[in-house]
Amino acid sequence: MKKERLNNRMIKTGFEQLTWLFAACLLLLNPGCVKVEYSKIDDPAYLRVFNNLNYVQTLGSKDNKVPFFCMLINPVLDGNGMPTSAEIVGDFLDQRDAYAPPYPSHIGTSTSLNNPEYPGKENVLVGPILNGFDLSSWAQVPSGKIRIMFAYRPKNTVPFFQLENQLKKDILIDTVLNLTSKEVYTLHVLQKDFVTKRTGLLLREEIFQKLPLSDSLTYVNFYNMSAKGYWEADKSLKAEDYLMASFQGGMKDEMNVFLSLYEDQSNLSARAATIPGFKGKYLANVKLNTTTSDVTPYVSFPIWSGKTANGITTNMWQRFDFFVPGMDITNNPFYEASTDNGGNWVSVNCLQNGKVRMTSNDNAAILPNLLVNIHSGVNNPKTFATVNTVEVVNGRVYLTTIQRKYAPPIY
Repeated sequence: MKKERLNNRMIKTGFEQLTWLFAACLLLLNPGCVKVEYSKIDDPAYLRVFNNLNYVQTLGSKDNKVPFFCMLINPVLDGNGMPTSAEIVGDFLDQRDAYAPPYPSHIGTSTSLNNPEYPGKENVLVGPILNGFDLSSWAQVPSGKIRIMFAYRPKNTVPFFQLENQLKKDILIDTVLNLTSKEVYTLHVLQKDFVTKRTGLLLREEIFQKLPLSDSLTYVNFYNMSAKGYWEADKSLKAEDYLMASFQGGMKDEMNVFLSLYEDQSNLSARAATIPGFKGKYLANVKLNTTTSDVTPYVSFPIWSGKTANGITTNMWQRFDFFVPGMDITNNPFYEASTDNGGNWVSVNCLQNGKVRMTSNDNAAILPNLLVNIHSGVNNPKTFATVNTVEVVNGRVYLTTIQRKYAPPIY
């Protein structure tokens, strides 16, 4: 960011000089009055980046490097291969949050420099509105062949290129990607093998902005991007996180996904009454995949299916159960079991704010509701359908939500 410069030709008298000096002091002290100068990108592609490498310390991982990165696109290297600058820098790239919202809510919400995704907090040129979808969570990057690096960096507040040279040498990934102009991409940094600790990238070219989607349906697709061998590994090698409930041990390499829709969030029990036709309804099959970039098919459910829905708002919530083939919600011997069921069954409840703990014996992780309720027009709130992606990575489950552009609130 560069401060706006004063125009000295406008300073003609001693009084005016004092006035402009005072204004300059205010400008320097007030970061809200700075001007951001963006570098124009001709023929851009649109890129969103997630760091899926977790670093909760266990006996098996206490000596591992902390996967805290600086992402460099089209880096410039010196004669020793040391990066000295880059066309695009995504610094302080931390592990991703469980929820990636439909708009860049990370900007200005924390004093920490740590970034849960790219662009995230970065003030950069972002994507436009395509087919009604707001792409402000995707950054503009050069299309064509780009060189991309992910460099380990210390977990401090010093910008990458101001670090000592010995701290800029450790490169995890250095590769070339080919991005098509005006296409939308999601890039994942992943552990691909839990035993060998091999890591890599998975680049997905999204298609949601090209599909003829209904405003009255919510869409979701599913991925298992866990490392090979994670669910089979001994429990002592995995992070203990009770919030992940059944997911923390991992799930098997092929699972079927079932959906239950609940009428109202005043009752958050998994045994509460479900909306007719949506109790353990089969949705999709998901297989372990960290190699191919194919987009999995979207499935949908109607947002106005509940009896209390009025076409403006609905208070429904969703539950997704993942079972090994041959098992379903009516044939589940693990329903009353602990979180350790050998990866045969995992579940997640999608609630209003993602922070509500369920009652006992539920065994489900918690994520935000797939529906977005927001002040729009004269309605406060108004319920909007969304496009969602649920991704399972080792012992964690993540939700990315994409929303269409909506009418601003009228007060």
